[in-house]
Amino acid sequence: MAWDTEGTKSKILEAAISEFAKYGPDGTKIEQIAKSAKVNKERIYNYFGDKRSLFSAVLRHELARVAQAMPVASFAVEDIVKYAGQVYDYHCEHPELSRLMRWEGLVFDGEVPDEELRREYYGYKVQAVADGQQQGAITHTLDADHLTFLILALAGWWSAVPQVARMLTGEDSADEHARRRASVMEAARRLAIAP
Repeated sequence: MAWDTEGTKSKILEAAISEFAKYGPDGTKIEQIAKSAKVNKERIYNYFGDKRSLFSAVLRHELARVAQAMPVASFAVEDIVKYAGQVYDYHCEHPELSRLMRWEGLVFDGEVPDEELRREYYGYKVQAVADGQQQGAITHTLDADHLTFLILALAGWWSAVPQVARMLTGEDSADEHARRRASVMEAARRLAIAP
């Protein structure tokens, strides 16, 4: 019987996403990832290397997943307000992404793994905003890089600090999520849309 290498890697990544989101790269145990993935821990080391390398692979995987789920080419033709709502939805459905990003910020001083590749990924978003500015669809009030960061922060912070969102706006409910999403989209509209 042939070994399903890709299936095993996928199981390891999914288990690692959950464990790293909960405990961070320093608090996560390879043994627990192996147990959750139902694989021998030696497979983890063989496929991904040490724990830091696995954490980097998890982030790479999750950032590729979000990029594939929400591609953007230019906000000259795509609606940045609608995009902000989609980013909010994505983070609500995948709160582990913002947790992983916060852990990364706590653990790594200075440059993070794959930073050059990730700069390129974020560069596409900044260029999409710059295109919108050049076409007059988006205001020039804020620089494209700052506006991109602010839109992502508006949309993602709700799931990054759910306890604060709950304390400020009440318990999570379908109505409350609709209200939060509408606020994100309105804030994005006010920040981005040319008067």
